[in-house]
Amino acid sequence: MPQQRTIDEVWKLIRSEAEDVAMSEPALVPYLSRCILRHQSFDASLACVLSNELDAPHLQAEVINRLIRDALLGQPEIVGAIVADLSAHVDRDPASAGWLTPFLYFKGFHAVQSYRVAHWLWNNDRRYLARHIQAKCSQEYDVDIHPAARLGKGIMIDHATGVVIGETAVVEDDVSLLHGVTLGGTGKECGDRHPKIRCGVLIGTGAKILGNIEVGRGAKVGAASLVLESVAPHTTVAGVPAKVVGSPSVDSPALDMQHEL
Repeated sequence: MPQQRTIDEVWKLIRSEAEDVAMSEPALVPYLSRCILRHQSFDASLACVLSNELDAPHLQAEVINRLIRDALLGQPEIVGAIVADLSAHVDRDPASAGWLTPFLYFKGFHAVQSYRVAHWLWNNDRRYLARHIQAKCSQEYDVDIHPAARLGKGIMIDHATGVVIGETAVVEDDVSLLHGVTLGGTGKECGDRHPKIRCGVLIGTGAKILGNIEVGRGAKVGAASLVLESVAPHTTVAGVPAKVVGSPSVDSPALDMQHEL
């Protein structure tokens, strides 16, 4: 099971790494100071990082920063989900090299946290603003997550480029997706039309999962697969269209990130 860390523990680790980098790389001192070292809390620092990236002339960083802080205050459990997402990158991605790198630079992490703010806005009947955040996130990160989609915690989107998650999609806890994954519909139908991804699922690079189908708990979807039918729990599928090719060797493939079929 993934290790549970408190927000205070994570914030101390991020600050410590930032202080070490500031000592060894003077060119980054202004950036590290602005985004991390001048702040007293994890959420204030995250709001600064995201708002600077999503800044635009028509919706400036100060406004976005307030929106993010309002979301974190208005729904405190979001912070726990964010910590779980960051922990997922540290635990599952050898490229993370600690806590500071994914916190500052991983666009999959940033895209999911931007979605969390947009989702809060959507649920509070501020839907045009939620769509605005979605559109800016798509432009900035090349990740398009509809603000009405439902994502759990411990979500890792590795590399993230080209990921699309539709309006009625559900992604439960401790799921790992790679770049180019689509959780989409199959046509012009309305209503519940997107996939439901259960806990512990690993979805390989470029996989397309289409329609109101379910990928069961602990399943694995091979890279570049086209999934048009529900996948049973603890089953491995691959191909176009995807067919059963085996079963994962662990209960939660998302946690060990082994893509062999």
